[in-house]
Amino acid sequence: MAGLVRRGERELAGWEPLRLVRELMGWDPFAEIAPTAARWDEGAMFMPRFEVKEIKDAYVFKADLPGVAEKDLDITMTGNRITIAGKREAEERKDTDTFYAYERKYGSFTRSFTLPEGAEVEHCEAELRDGVLTLTVPKKPELQPKKVTIKALGEKVKNILGGKEKGQA
Repeated sequence: MAGLVRRGERELAGWEPLRLVRELMGWDPFAEIAPTAARWDEGAMFMPRFEVKEIKDAYVFKADLPGVAEKDLDITMTGNRITIAGKREAEERKDTDTFYAYERKYGSFTRSFTLPEGAEVEHCEAELRDGVLTLTVPKKPELQPKKVTIKALGEKVKNILGGKEKGQA
């Protein structure tokens, strides 16, 4: 396959200092620090990354979950804690298949977030569309920003500021 990049062809592009250690020795120096994380060379763990933002009237959580079915997602609320759990099933591999790269991750994941006070967890909405999970947690109305109107100055004040009495101090 002409499009494959072989080792040594692009040594500096995307170089990772510990990649060589992982590949040659089969050892990840960070495995002891984070025992729950999957090893890089095994590719066993699928851990989606989340985007969390606050907008005017809600908190919005987004995650790319390609290949995760709606039936394989579980979203729970406990107090001010939201937990998103799910799994991405591995595709069947046959002995006759020849892989030139196997970098996709599969497995179960769980992510938990603590919501700030004022989040209305009872009205939370979740949508999974085109492999993107969007979870919206509205804010309580009393915590949403409100526009303050400015009243026009009364005639007496206008006269004082702009009229005869302006020069008096």
